[in-house]
Amino acid sequence: MGRDRLDAVYDALVGDEDGRVCKDIPESACTSVPGNFLRQLGAMTLTKLGDALASPKTTLPWTLGALGAPAWMVGLLVPIRESGSMLPQLFIAARIRALPLRKPAWLLGAGLQAAAVLAMAASVFWLQGAPAGAVLLGLLACFSVARGINSVASKDVIGKTVPRTRRGRLGGYAASLSGAISLVVAGGLMGWMTDVDRTLLAALLFAAAACWLLAALVYSGIREAPGSTEGGANGIGEALGRMRLLRDDRDFGRFVLARALLLVSALSAPFIVLLAREHGAGGWSGLPMFLLAAGTASLLSGPFWGRFADASSRRTLIVAGCLASAVALAAIACDAWLADSPAGGWTLVALFFLLGMAHDGVRLGRKTYLVDLAGGNKRTDYVAVSNTAMGVLLLATGAVTGAIGTASVPAALAVLAGMGLAGAFLCLRLPEVQDP
Repeated sequence: MGRDRLDAVYDALVGDEDGRVCKDIPESACTSVPGNFLRQLGAMTLTKLGDALASPKTTLPWTLGALGAPAWMVGLLVPIRESGSMLPQLFIAARIRALPLRKPAWLLGAGLQAAAVLAMAASVFWLQGAPAGAVLLGLLACFSVARGINSVASKDVIGKTVPRTRRGRLGGYAASLSGAISLVVAGGLMGWMTDVDRTLLAALLFAAAACWLLAALVYSGIREAPGSTEGGANGIGEALGRMRLLRDDRDFGRFVLARALLLVSALSAPFIVLLAREHGAGGWSGLPMFLLAAGTASLLSGPFWGRFADASSRRTLIVAGCLASAVALAAIACDAWLADSPAGGWTLVALFFLLGMAHDGVRLGRKTYLVDLAGGNKRTDYVAVSNTAMGVLLLATGAVTGAIGTASVPAALAVLAGMGLAGAFLCLRLPEVQDP
């Protein structure tokens, strides 16, 4: 694609006003902004689609069930997927910080993720029962660590190549595009749900691996200027020492606490699906509806949250957190008042859609806030410390709410709703990081 066409597409996406703004990036990167923006948009869309095809909430549970793995292994999918990518980041970041160019680290992470998912697809044909489940969980852990490499590297590359007031839109458009493609995939699955076999599950995993390989190909075209390498590869002690940022930087520490409380948008989803099964909307027959709901939420919410985050990522977190808490409370009310009504199941599917919109807002808001809160190597430290802390908090919160949910799903949702409201309140005390 020629430069003139790249410029035209970029201008159409970000708007004509102030279209060549170059806030918070090196001056030498200004001329490459359109191409870098679009290449990162393409790569992010492909990785998000890969995440959807190999989701620990849909495809991987189906796979474990089809292979006859123990039920308790299904409960480990989401914690391993999320925490596995977060916990090692403090140590990964030191290595990445030593690199003047962080794009190669992202390409490495994408290749490792593709390899892990390809191995999962192969295991579908060769393994059965508990051994199959153990191998899949181990490969998922490897996938998650590789995902952590991408998480640290991508935020720094975005910070060096995409202007401050364009970063939210980048994530928003990627969410919408991947959501649209997910709708097509979900529609196709609706015709297969009565006869899901190993071949179909393996095909989904092969397709996910292809997404990461294509994403790496697109990402390789990004033009990144060399950055600072100060503080790189200084060992585990130095890495652990960076955890002091949580104490010494009050705004950053407050942000991490707020982010932990806003886990309501992520952890409420399985409880709503569990309630829906009890109302007759879950199980194999209702799962495509949840896929459609999630895809539609991403498609519709992406541009809105993207522009909102560019205007104020702090307010984005407040609104999205309140919405997620309201959905959790509404699910409790639905369980109490519509328990014996066929409408209860469909109401929960609708609430799942709203929760998907809220989760996209929380995710995009906190990513944009974190990138804009710091610059240079400080940004890399913030991302690594934040995600490492979140890995620990996610495991702890997931264990507590999971234990509560075993006794009472509404009680778990009530705890999560309270957390979300507390997180939104805490965001009121965060400083604005976007320019007025």
